[in-house]
Amino acid sequence: MSRWRDAFSVFLDRRVFVMLFLGFSAGIPILLIFSSLSLWLGEAGVARSAVTFFSWAALGYSFKFVWAPLIDEVPLPFLTQKLGRRRGWLLIAQLLIVTAIVSMAMVDPAQGGLSLTLMAMSAVLLGFSSATQDIVIDAFRIEVGDVNLQAALAASYTAGYRIGMIVAGAGALFLASGLGTAKGNYIYEAWQFTYLAMAAMMLVGIVTTLVIKEPPRKYAPRPWAGSDYGRLVFVFICAVIGFVLTFIQVGQWLPSVEDAFFGFLLQCVRMVAAIAMAGVLGYLLVKVGAVNRAMAHQVWIEPVKDFFTRYGLKTAFVLLALIGLYRISDIVAGVISNVFYQDMDFTKDQIATAVKTFGMAMVILGGFLGGLLTQRYSVMKILIAGVVLVSFTNLAFIGIVYADPTALVQLPWSADPVLLKTVWMYFAVTVDNLAAGLASAAFIAFLSSLTSVSFTAVQYAIFSSLMTLIPKVIGGYSGTIVDSIGYPAFFALTAALGVPVLMLIYLAKYRLGLIAPAAVSLDKKTTGD
Repeated sequence: MSRWRDAFSVFLDRRVFVMLFLGFSAGIPILLIFSSLSLWLGEAGVARSAVTFFSWAALGYSFKFVWAPLIDEVPLPFLTQKLGRRRGWLLIAQLLIVTAIVSMAMVDPAQGGLSLTLMAMSAVLLGFSSATQDIVIDAFRIEVGDVNLQAALAASYTAGYRIGMIVAGAGALFLASGLGTAKGNYIYEAWQFTYLAMAAMMLVGIVTTLVIKEPPRKYAPRPWAGSDYGRLVFVFICAVIGFVLTFIQVGQWLPSVEDAFFGFLLQCVRMVAAIAMAGVLGYLLVKVGAVNRAMAHQVWIEPVKDFFTRYGLKTAFVLLALIGLYRISDIVAGVISNVFYQDMDFTKDQIATAVKTFGMAMVILGGFLGGLLTQRYSVMKILIAGVVLVSFTNLAFIGIVYADPTALVQLPWSADPVLLKTVWMYFAVTVDNLAAGLASAAFIAFLSSLTSVSFTAVQYAIFSSLMTLIPKVIGGYSGTIVDSIGYPAFFALTAALGVPVLMLIYLAKYRLGLIAPAAVSLDKKTTGD
């Protein structure tokens, strides 16, 4: 009984409440790029395949490890001195988020052409600034509490994050619907006001940033001059320009194909070419002395070297594979979820009530459950439970398809298929979101345990970037995949993706058992054994 009491008591720590508000700030932007934006674009008449491609605007989350070293190393004029290293960067990121959301509100995607391009550029800015905010919040969370507090901090962060998503998801849908816009009755001004209201919600994060305390710095400042920081930023900007130009140019060279699989492979080639160009350009600039070589090594090489040194080559690669694939089932399915609900003829109010409100409440409950169970048992045990539940619950969405009155194959035991479809929707949303919340809380604690305090922002950014990179790239093609194989086969495919993840967890657990300190920190630190 005392173990359960100890597990509950950590949730009363002041730092846990701080993470609730910072999590809310982090949860606002994500749905304004994904589901709320997809509904807006759908009502504006943008093609379904193009709508899912907009999810790539959030690839900044998957590449944030590239500029995370700048967040760790580069001081901000005035703000770093007045607010501190973490709070200064956090304030800048939040102000950029507000700017990006307001910019999106000023564009009507129904006009197509330049307007759609401006919308995409604003969405990219939102993804970049939101990913930057995540870098700082993740570093703040790891630095503000010791390893025994991380599960509770992760659960509180997840709860705040999901509440923010409720506001940006259900809140945005209710507001837009209340202002009269709907599929077949598109009203740009309704969506414009909705996005401006979401920008105002970021005041919660801004106020929190201004009133919290800067976490203690756990390592000595680096001995770099101001000019070194300027040159480092210059190299980063040049690499970004090289990435963007290469991505655009290769896209013009590649042929257009209708086959989903080959189209995906060509886009992978495009992405790899752009990344390679950015890497080569950055390497050449370092070689010619555009940046302090010792600084470049410390910033970009040492965090990676530290990780491989602590865990060894084989174990490190297993851990990276697990990180990259752990959330593949729910992210790939989640990209097209709102389009799926629209195709099943659910209204915005129904989606807002069932998915964005009730569903998010289930995620919050699952997050606290995951944090409590991780605190009581062990990270690895809850990771295993999480991946099994997340994968299996994707199958529940197939029931919605077969319960639809227009389905070619219908479930036989209901005289009211409309009612059955609604019941299946709530069932699927309940089990899927409980599983997602539980798995997310455990996974955040797992990633935090792998991070060195000497490279907090960089290493966690690498982990969390890798966590979403592959799923988001595949998710960008989810609309095309559904067009090819249909929704039932698509959800069955996303469920099957959990099988290799489960194998990786067991392999990682075995490999970590060969490293005593890591095994203790991941398997025994919260058991009391």
